[in-house]
Amino acid sequence: MSNRRRKRGESKPQAHDAGDTTPIDNILTSLDDAPPPPPPPRRELPLLQLNDHQEADDADASSSSSPHQQRRLWVKDRSRAWWELCSSADYPEADFRRAFRMSRPTFHFLCDALAAAVAKEDTALRAAIPVRQRVAVCVWRLATGEPLRVVSKRFGLGISTCHKLILEVCAAIRNLLMPRFLHWPDHPTSTAYKTRFEATSGVSGVVGAMYTTHIPIIAPKVSVAAYLNRRHTERNHKTSYSITLQGVVGPDGTFTDVCIGWPGSMSDEQVLRKSALHQRASAAAGSMSWVVGGASYPLTEWMLVPYAQRNLTWTQHAFNEKVGEVRRVATEAFVRLKGRWACLQKRTEVKLQDLPAVLAACCVLHNICETRGEDMDPDLRCDLPPDEEEDDTVLVQSESANKVRDDIAHNLLHRGLAGTAFF
Repeated sequence: MSNRRRKRGESKPQAHDAGDTTPIDNILTSLDDAPPPPPPPRRELPLLQLNDHQEADDADASSSSSPHQQRRLWVKDRSRAWWELCSSADYPEADFRRAFRMSRPTFHFLCDALAAAVAKEDTALRAAIPVRQRVAVCVWRLATGEPLRVVSKRFGLGISTCHKLILEVCAAIRNLLMPRFLHWPDHPTSTAYKTRFEATSGVSGVVGAMYTTHIPIIAPKVSVAAYLNRRHTERNHKTSYSITLQGVVGPDGTFTDVCIGWPGSMSDEQVLRKSALHQRASAAAGSMSWVVGGASYPLTEWMLVPYAQRNLTWTQHAFNEKVGEVRRVATEAFVRLKGRWACLQKRTEVKLQDLPAVLAACCVLHNICETRGEDMDPDLRCDLPPDEEEDDTVLVQSESANKVRDDIAHNLLHRGLAGTAFF
């Protein structure tokens, strides 16, 4: 019955055209061919952007033709304005030297020497950090001693990235540049060193001056007592921990040998015995080549130290003055080393096992700056602690060396080089 009441929910029948004969399978086919609905818009996280906008645009342009979308990496937006300003040609040379403790030509020389070791290739996720920026992160951190969070803000990189770059560049400096710029002098060079030292002090046969300093560290988790620096603790009334840095310096103020990393509780004499220099020098004893040290070192057949007993004779006192002129070459080198690389003056964030590479890098960079004639700002000078300059005892380990020292002192007296020319 056409007028029968329809049940609730039943749709109203529609009239069909008598000529409409579209089969059901054609209707399903047309629905399958219909374009899919557009995807919802993608939300972007705040304060984040693509590492490379150009690569992102290229990826979006090629996504319509490629069945697989290119992977992209999101990184935090950090300002690199300061580094871009420093790396520009218009940046003042004086400001660049103040920030990196070296001139721009020396910095470029360093980058070129390390490029093969520290350069990285671009990946699909991000562009590689340029070599100059990698080296700049390390040099600026060593020069200023600023914490990693400050380094991160200056260069627009993550804190962990900066820490990794510093260790990588320091390792490259130690492995590649240390054999070139920090090594024991060969025979022609040692002869020239002896001539220069004798011209300034009157002492013949001197090839270098030795000094040992302490680098402050955070209290280690193991063997804490071994790294306790007793003298610093007593002087500052504050518990101090350190490792030692022993160095031999030539007449030009560059390092020719270093021994790094022994605990701060060890004396200078103990550190010397642990060094490779002690083994080499002991094997070649008798060659009349002296390394001049302070009163904290032993008198041996190759180590020449001042007289330390009370009531010195005039000859002994004059000898100590001449030896002190040689020792000042080493102390001045360490003053410039610590002044130029301020990271050596404060406790660092580097782990104890990674610290020797950092200290070696500082010594190598010191030699590079010295050999290239880099002047250091006098305001950056770092005075050495008094307890690292003297000790009140001298160990005489060789009676023959004691006699040779007496002969040298009397020779200075008779040659009029001991302040007695008026006699």
